[in-house]
Amino acid sequence: MAKIVVGLSGGVDSAVAAYLLKKQGHEVIGAFMRNWDSLANNDLMGYQNDNDICTQEVDYNDALAVASKLGIELKRVDFIKEYWEQVFQYFLAEQKRGRTPNPDVFCNKYIKFDHFLTFAKKLGADYVATGHYAQIIEVNGEKQLLKGLDNNKDQSYFLSLLNQDQLKYSLFPLGEMSKQEVRRIAAEQNLPVATKKDSTGICFIGERDFRKFLANYLPLKQGKIIDKKTGNLLGTHTGVFYYTIGQRKGLGIGGIANHVEGSWSVVAKDIEKNILYVVQGDDPMLYSEEVIVTDVNWISKTQPTDWIKCFAKFRYREGDNPVSIKFINNDKIIVKCEPKFKAITPGQIAVFYDGLNCLGGGVIDEVK
Repeated sequence: MAKIVVGLSGGVDSAVAAYLLKKQGHEVIGAFMRNWDSLANNDLMGYQNDNDICTQEVDYNDALAVASKLGIELKRVDFIKEYWEQVFQYFLAEQKRGRTPNPDVFCNKYIKFDHFLTFAKKLGADYVATGHYAQIIEVNGEKQLLKGLDNNKDQSYFLSLLNQDQLKYSLFPLGEMSKQEVRRIAAEQNLPVATKKDSTGICFIGERDFRKFLANYLPLKQGKIIDKKTGNLLGTHTGVFYYTIGQRKGLGIGGIANHVEGSWSVVAKDIEKNILYVVQGDDPMLYSEEVIVTDVNWISKTQPTDWIKCFAKFRYREGDNPVSIKFINNDKIIVKCEPKFKAITPGQIAVFYDGLNCLGGGVIDEVK
């Protein structure tokens, strides 16, 4: 049996993961990662008084209750400095460039499966485990990352930047399970988080207002919203940093004179001039046929030397899109979309698949 450190987040998924591993006879230690200094950022997060307890502290208390129920030790480990330097500073830098980063992917790469893995090894652990819905198998001496069998909960997208060494020491006990089955087990075992709502939103913001939070770091600056086709001024925005390519909600430009009714979408941003460009309807300008992906992590030790056909996700919770890809150099890929794909967003993560097998991923750098 192995010694396994489980990242207990205070949610139902990690709780059931810990339960399953203990049931299998492993020596299980729980660890709660504190990645954001919520106490120092109460004002930024919108807490009104000292009686409000931040979400992170609620999660810690829930993790503590789970550990007590399972009869395992719970350690609390801080990665606040590492998260700030390796995840949040990158997030801000990308936002300032007018891009749309995905901090949760980099949190997995640098925090949960790097610093946390190092922490676990110092405790003498053989593996770390989390409640992610994904699978790891070994083929011809190499680790492969597979989609979770619950297609609605599959989280391989967020794990696409993990390398062979990280996968070697990682376990995902929920990979072959459905969310319904996880909830059922939690209820049967009377785990204190059995009915707890799943968390949503960016990890350090949670379910609070994104624009309000980000304004503390990137000041609001009103600018023009312009019709990309006609050059007409349609309205004003609060700052180009807060909008993403393809966004339709929250533009505030409905009911414009001399325009037919129809939704508007963000198609481009001019950061220097603080201009937001939009188009109406399903405009061809929203579609792209070629993408350059940089900082690529290819999970296999061997990269393809020529064009290959596979599938790509350009954002989480979308279908697999048929593409052809080719490496330009060791960490850059050119992607041909077949057919053209809508609203591909620089800064987001492109993840490549061959069936259930996650081949790797990287940062969307250019869209053509």
